[in-house]
Amino acid sequence: MQKRTSEKKTDSQATANLLRRKVDKLGRDLVKQLHEYAQCSEKLTRLRHEQGGPLYDLESEPRVVQQALESHRGRLPERTVRAILRELLSGVRSLIKPVRVAYLGPTYSYSHLAAIERFGNGAELVPVATIATVFEELSRKHVDFGIVPIENSTDGRIVDTLGMFTRLPARICGEVQLRIHHYLLGRCERSEVKEVYSKPQALSQCRDWLARHLPLARTIEMTSTAAAAQLAAEKPGAAAIASLQAATNYGLNTIAERIEDNKNNLTRFAVISDHDGRRTGRDKTALMFEIAHVPGSLADATAIFKRNRLNLTWIESFPMLNTESEYLFFVELEGHYEDSKVKRALEALRRKTKRLEVLGAYTRTEPVESP
Repeated sequence: MQKRTSEKKTDSQATANLLRRKVDKLGRDLVKQLHEYAQCSEKLTRLRHEQGGPLYDLESEPRVVQQALESHRGRLPERTVRAILRELLSGVRSLIKPVRVAYLGPTYSYSHLAAIERFGNGAELVPVATIATVFEELSRKHVDFGIVPIENSTDGRIVDTLGMFTRLPARICGEVQLRIHHYLLGRCERSEVKEVYSKPQALSQCRDWLARHLPLARTIEMTSTAAAAQLAAEKPGAAAIASLQAATNYGLNTIAERIEDNKNNLTRFAVISDHDGRRTGRDKTALMFEIAHVPGSLADATAIFKRNRLNLTWIESFPMLNTESEYLFFVELEGHYEDSKVKRALEALRRKTKRLEVLGAYTRTEPVESP
């Protein structure tokens, strides 16, 4: 019996040694292939740029990631593989020219997580105090891109973002659809929470949970979820609604997890720049237009999309400044404005509107979990 046990132990040790050598070799091969991928991608990018193409081919990156994910399904979770590919592409971009991206900070706000998801940690991610400042930094050419929330599945439009599109020129060249999970964070027990801090949208998205579980706690609005987390780390009896990453960053405990009322809570972010996204065949186009304040004018405008068989994926009205009852309309449709039927629709729409602006075209994306 002792001999058999000894033989089994010897066989197990031999198997472990074999697997260890194989893992070491695979690790070396993987690093070698990563460097080869980076070198090839860098050469391709520079060649494309010499031929008049864009320096950053952001439109192709979601397709590259998706094709890689679909090519082989293994033991690793999709989220892990996606993160590896995201950082690889981010590293390649930094070899060519570092990318500066402005977002609504501070760090580990949801806008920061969306910026990481789209640009990776190889980019220089620049936190700013307001959504307006994101647009201003882009307008002054202090950054290459900005990322701003544009709508939420619970609360709808983000007013500050739509307002800035009416004030400063910016093009939408991409989107990030981020699944949002809210956590109650603090350094006290739930029974000791007297105040809950967060941005207005996060408080709204958790209002039913707060009413049931913390009916006596006072809710206080902050400029961002990360700023709320920072305050909760310093103030006794305070809690914040923020991301799990913010808890790690500010040394907070998770008092309650996933407290959002809508379990399919999703925020869509617009990537803005001074140029449009390249046509890919899987595109969306965003428009802003003003119509005459007369009966039937909106119906006449929207009928154009139906006649041209264009699917609208988003429509919002926005009150115009210094008017009593006039509105701008934001519309998003499937297709690129260079597509023939979209061109026809825009020509017809221009005749029906007082003002029409194409805000940009960009590749359609699928919702993802926050990084």
